[in-house]
Amino acid sequence: MEGKKVLPPTYLWISIAIMLILNFLLPLTKIIPWPWNLLGIFPLACGIALNLFADNAFRTAKTTVKPFEESTALVTSGVFRISRHPMYLGFVLSLIGIAVLLGSLVSFFVIPVFAVLMDRVFIQVEERMLEAKFDQAWLYYKAKVRRWI
Repeated sequence: MEGKKVLPPTYLWISIAIMLILNFLLPLTKIIPWPWNLLGIFPLACGIALNLFADNAFRTAKTTVKPFEESTALVTSGVFRISRHPMYLGFVLSLIGIAVLLGSLVSFFVIPVFAVLMDRVFIQVEERMLEAKFDQAWLYYKAKVRRWI
């Protein structure tokens, strides 16, 4: 197992599990009652769609979707025109949707922790790798498109 890195989907599933556990063991207070909690379906669906569009863009460009692997192409079209990291944004939207569906305050505490982890563990490393590989093209893209939204 040495050398294997924990990938972002694993962090996502762990975050979802923590949200569910906290929701049932320590619900604090219900802030979004039924049926309003069903509005969580919208950010959840948007997050899933964003990930599917981004994954498809990587496949079309024939480059890796895995962090820490060298990219063969700089993808700047489609959902990458609105976010440099639409997959991480999609994960965060999915977590927001789940938190709204659960409706308890404690579920929302996981989201900023997840976002900071993605930034520190993956995004900063990926951006350094992209700058080293694509130099001026990356710097131009980085100046035009925000990291998250």
